Amino acid sequence: MTTPAYYSRLAPFRKIFSTGNAVLAYHKLGPRPGGVRLKGLYMSRAMFARQLGELRRAGFSSGSLAACAGPNQHKRVALTFDDGYVNVLRYGLEPMAAAKFKAALFLVADLLGKHNQWDVSLGEVPEPMMDVQQVRDWLAAGNEIGSHTLTHPYLTRIARRRAQEEISASRKKLEDCFGRPIQHFCYPYGDWNPAIRELVMSAGYKTACTTVAGVNTAADSPFALKRFTARYPSRNLKAIWSRLRAQVG
Repeated sequence: MTTPAYYSRLAPFRKIFSTGNAVLAYHKLGPRPGGVRLKGLYMSRAMFARQLGELRRAGFSSGSLAACAGPNQHKRVALTFDDGYVNVLRYGLEPMAAAKFKAALFLVADLLGKHNQWDVSLGEVPEPMMDVQQVRDWLAAGNEIGSHTLTHPYLTRIARRRAQEEISASRKKLEDCFGRPIQHFCYPYGDWNPAIRELVMSAGYKTACTTVAGVNTAADSPFALKRFTARYPSRNLKAIWSRLRAQVG
């Protein structure tokens, strides 16, 4: 059976999760506003709570990004949120506390307290980003933060000097603001290459997350961590038929 590219429930992933260290990627939680183009980036609070509850009941606990490119952490799953939306704080803390999970939040350092300007410029619905106090509330709940650059550019499409600034200056800005080391990085849009990875390593990070689907092992680079994007189940006919057959069988 082929493992789905997107994570919505545990059953199709149980076997692959036993072969390495799993990381789930989320973006936005809560009600989806009208006019949204990228609908798959939203997940309801109820769906998020169901996913975490299912993992918890199956014996899974919160995993660490720092340990992902290493020996298999038995029944551990690391949670990550890209961009730093206010709705993650509003709808995510309670379900995570109930399931005893923690998460890493990748922040766009120059846009704290602002909006997702990179999406709005393409016609997407504006969503507020966490401000400094809201990030501190996130940290006070025992969660982590990492860098998602200064402005969320495609790093391979800009000059090397600017890419280096996006990667290094965002780390320093977050460390100065929150008084803690920033060890984790996430490539915006999953856009990276070996040269960008070298810049991330040189900037002093310990890990970097991609959008490549899969689990991580000791043979993998900590600067190319794979993640499964969490989202609603596919509504296409093939997926519906597969679920019906599984129920009948």
